[in-house]
Amino acid sequence: MSLLISALVTFLVVILVLYLVNMLPIDGRAKQIIRVIVIIIGVLNLLRPLMY
Repeated sequence: MSLLISALVTFLVVILVLYLVNMLPIDGRAKQIIRVIVIIIGVLNLLRPLMY
């Protein structure tokens, strides 16, 4: 059950960060790089409990 809650919280945080990045007044290329980094960190955070 805690794994499901952790996954849900991670998903919500990633969505929130992606929304905030979209609001930043920077060019599209930098936004795309930041989006990719945020998604990679989110996926790694979801896979972390499976590694142990």
